[in-house]
Amino acid sequence: MVIESTPRFEVCDQGADVDHVISGFAAYGLAGLTAVDYLRERLDLEPCGYVTTDALPTITPFEDGRPHHHTRILTREDLDVAVLHGGLFVPNSAAKPFTDAILDWTESASVDEVAVLSGVPIPHAPEDHRTFHVSTRDYFDVRVADADPEIPGMGNGFLDGVDAALVERGMVSDLAVGVFLTPVHERVPDVDAAIQLLDTVTRLYDLDVDTGPLEAFAADVAAYYERLHERLESIPDNERPEDRMFN
Repeated sequence: MVIESTPRFEVCDQGADVDHVISGFAAYGLAGLTAVDYLRERLDLEPCGYVTTDALPTITPFEDGRPHHHTRILTREDLDVAVLHGGLFVPNSAAKPFTDAILDWTESASVDEVAVLSGVPIPHAPEDHRTFHVSTRDYFDVRVADADPEIPGMGNGFLDGVDAALVERGMVSDLAVGVFLTPVHERVPDVDAAIQLLDTVTRLYDLDVDTGPLEAFAADVAAYYERLHERLESIPDNERPEDRMFN
């Protein structure tokens, strides 16, 4: 994969007016992306912005014969929440400029918090199928502290790529950032992990979403995600996320 020395990304805002953003990106297990795609489907969200770049080999997804941007911002008039649906894999070397473009947009749009749904590629037992958080203090106080049931903090480890860049900005700015993590398997998509993330985020943001049909939904989109997974598998090892020693 050839990447420019200074990758450029641009957010094209088409009228987004929201306070909160829930994001999911193309990453190992595709749990976060599956979760936000399901939110898009069940909440009947419409595009209100997108991200472009001339720095990476791109994809142009399509659905029912209609093309759409690989990275979209979606919302609905009666919601104060937008979904950032990141269908383009962003390697670690391009994570900062990508995140800078997203954060420039959140600042200009007066977004006050960002949630990230993500999978962690670590070996795990059935009892480990739960959601953990890594969040800035302001995000923790508003969203996580009084959550019922409790959402435990991830014991130790590190974030990388887009997740790390978002949290880093949150640590030094007024933007509240929370990353919700759950262990994922290599199968694509990891439906159990996506359900864990959906149960968490719909509860925290009071979204009326039935996760029951997710199994059927995942089956419908499995072929698309399998092709996306094949693209991820073709990425050089030095651009892929490492197994993290989380506990």
